[in-house]
Amino acid sequence: MILIAMGVSGCGKSTIGTALARQLGWKFLEGDSFHPAANIEKMSNGLALTDEDRLPWLQKIAAAMHELDRAQTDAVVACSALKASYRKLLAEPLREVRFAWLKATYESTKERLDNRTHFFNPTLLQSQFETLEVPTEALEIDATLKPEQIVNEIIRKLELGKGD
Repeated sequence: MILIAMGVSGCGKSTIGTALARQLGWKFLEGDSFHPAANIEKMSNGLALTDEDRLPWLQKIAAAMHELDRAQTDAVVACSALKASYRKLLAEPLREVRFAWLKATYESTKERLDNRTHFFNPTLLQSQFETLEVPTEALEIDATLKPEQIVNEIIRKLELGKGD
């Protein structure tokens, strides 16, 4: 199985993804590490990415996920996956992909972004919320819970770690 921890920047995808992968003994992929330099520069300068900017990035993540799938390696991937079309690109034609949407408020993510060092410019947060297409295929998790609560809730609700 590949589980994608998704949501807007600052919702906790990397924190939760890392902890979840560690607890399950799965591989972890950090979606941000697949961004080309041009995307990082653009976001650092407060410019929102377009679908055209995101496509090569998503294709790289999808290719890595396909490699894991072929090897039958379970993994957690941290990726915003903001639009349904992005989620479709990532999920097809893998054997089993699940999404955990870390649902956050603008205020909670703004506070997190203001207190971290990252290439994502906090002025872009509103554009993330505007781009987000609420996922109907994802497990919805309250991103304001403590990380260990989120991890435990994902494991419980998706029945993970039971021979997966």
